[in-house]
Amino acid sequence: MHGNRVKRFRLISANLWNGGADPSAFADLVERLRADVVAVQELTARQAEALARVMPHGLLEPDAKYRGMGVALRRPGKVRRIPLACRDARMAEIHVGDGPGADGVVEIINVHVQAPHSPPTWGSFRRRRLQLRGLERYLEAHPGRRRAVVGDLNATPLWPLYRRLAARLTDAAVETASRQSRRPRPTWGPWPGAPRLLRIDHALVSGLTVGDFRVVPVVGADHSAIVVDLSID
Repeated sequence: MHGNRVKRFRLISANLWNGGADPSAFADLVERLRADVVAVQELTARQAEALARVMPHGLLEPDAKYRGMGVALRRPGKVRRIPLACRDARMAEIHVGDGPGADGVVEIINVHVQAPHSPPTWGSFRRRRLQLRGLERYLEAHPGRRRAVVGDLNATPLWPLYRRLAARLTDAAVETASRQSRRPRPTWGPWPGAPRLLRIDHALVSGLTVGDFRVVPVVGADHSAIVVDLSID
């Protein structure tokens, strides 16, 4: 974005595998793609330091136990937590429109949902349900806003968690793939460099026009990054 009068912006979301993703390589990727907003999950301290050098604004909260998260911004913007079970979401407010005040505000909500296989399994499914309900309560309490819900949802389109969110919001990957007459690409594989098998990283939007959606590799991570070009109507 250039100032407050650009209607288009580029959003990247990536799970950085609790320090596994190469910090410098990821920062270089962000800079090369000229991202305006970067939502990260499983962020550690070295990764946060590298990312902050190229994206100086926002809020990065690294952790060494798979709980690190943050939203990095190229331009100043507010970032706060949305309380959820297990891991809070992070929400950034950015200005991308020509209009004054709320007319130019877009919410970027970064979510990392508990993996269903995390032991004990019965506890993981309960925390997933609680995370979903907390996010739904926030969306219902603040309707009609321009927003993108992004991150590692640990849910393919077959899972109820994805379906409930996709019933409220537009899947940017599906919309782009439909225009290009192809299937949405998977984002996760069992180890770095392995073929991607499942589509569990998502960008679900409301009140925004989807220009493009891409899946790009991240050096050292088991997830690929998603790159989304969005604009306000």
